[in-house]
Order: sequence, then C-alpha cells, then structure tokens
Amino acid sequence: MILVLNLYLKMPFGKMHKGNQDVIRMAQMIGRTPDAVAFRLANYASYDPQLKQRGVSGMSHGGKNVGKCWEEFFNDREKLLFESERILAKYENTSVEKKYEEELKEISEDITGETRIMQIKTRVNQFVFRQIVLANYECKCAITGIDIPELLVASHIVPWAENKKERLNPENGICLSSLFDKAFDRGLIGFDEDRKVIFSTSLLNNMDKAYYDEYFRPIYQRPLADTKKYTANRDFLKWHRDHIFNK
Repeated sequence: MILVLNLYLKMPFGKMHKGNQDVIRMAQMIGRTPDAVAFRLANYASYDPQLKQRGVSGMSHGGKNVGKCWEEFFNDREKLLFESERILAKYENTSVEKKYEEELKEISEDITGETRIMQIKTRVNQFVFRQIVLANYECKCAITGIDIPELLVASHIVPWAENKKERLNPENGICLSSLFDKAFDRGLIGFDEDRKVIFSTSLLNNMDKAYYDEYFRPIYQRPLADTKKYTANRDFLKWHRDHIFNK
C-alpha cells in the first residue's frame, strides 16, 4: 500500500496504466501484476482532492486500507514519505543512506544519533519532493518549458522553514529553471490570482537593459503551465505575494 502510494505521488495522472514501465517495475518488485498496481493507483486517485476539484475520479471502491493510507500520508507527510522511501530502498536491496548517498554527503560525520536521523529524513524528503514536483510538470520549467533536469528546481511557494505542515505538499511546489527559481525565491517575480507572472518594482527598474528584453520581458504575464495533477495553490501564491514578492 505504501509503495504504490509512493509511486502515485511521483507519477503524472495520465501515465498510471499497466503498460507504464514504472508500474511494471513496481509490480515485479512487490510480486503483483501490473494490472493490480494500476488498479491501486486508480484507487488512490479517487481520494486525491486535487483531482476531485477537476471532476476527475479514480476507482472509488478501493477499500478502507486505501483511505487509511491516504489520510495517514496527508496528516503527516514527513513521516510517511520517508517511510515509503525506506521501504522502497529495502525492496531494491539497499538502504536509504546508500541510495541517497550523493544527497546526504554534506551531512557531517560528526553528527550522530537522533540529530543525524532527522537530517537524513529531511534531505531524503526534500529530494523526493523534487521528484514529485518535476514529475507533476513533466520535467519542464512551468514558465519557459526548459526540460534539462540539471537546470530545474522544485521551488517552494511557501518556504520550507515557514510552514512545516505544507512543506511537502505538491501544491506548494513549482518546477522552475534555476534563473526563475532564484528570482521567485528573492521576490523579483511572483504570480497573480490567475497564476500569471508578475514583476517586482526592482525588476521593472531594469527594463532598459538588454538582459531584461532577452530573459524577462518574454515571460511577463505568462501563465504557469497546465498540469494534470497538482496545481499551484492560490492561497500559497497569495502568501508569497504578501510576504516575499516585491519586498
């Protein structure tokens, strides 16, 4: 149940079918059929509030276990997301520490005990959040369409440190290229109520410069790319406008 939920979170809605290689791989790993995994993915879709808002429904007769697992995840994303990665690593015959060795290498060897465990959990969850957000935007910048993974960032709308409950909420993430991630993070750009790009006063003060015409003018009032699953939450975008944008 937890492993398929992990897969559901990382997978675009339109690709949750038995022919998807990730579905086949999961089925082989846990000893189920691709049909069974695809069916369970559709069960989770029926509990997804974002899809319900769009009038999309999965297979609602998924049983109490599906609902219980879904509620547990959304009541404590940090706990269950890390737990799902720990279980997944076990099925892949490795450990979380080895699987995410590159992401964890900056954690000092001098840090031990509960503090080290918490830092590992945080780093792993941040990386998985990136996977979820990039998959949601089909690995393309939501403003420019740039599709080079090395240049893409899972930008938090409400920063990680500001809201513990929502820090791993996919609606709190936007896939942006490095330039616009930094501009968004520093309040140089934001998004209005229609999710269209707006510019800060300090950015508009550079309208006479060549780089403004090349990099910024083309994206002004451009809407965020459509997604099939998680849409940037308007309340979070308003929080960004009120607390970070143009400050």
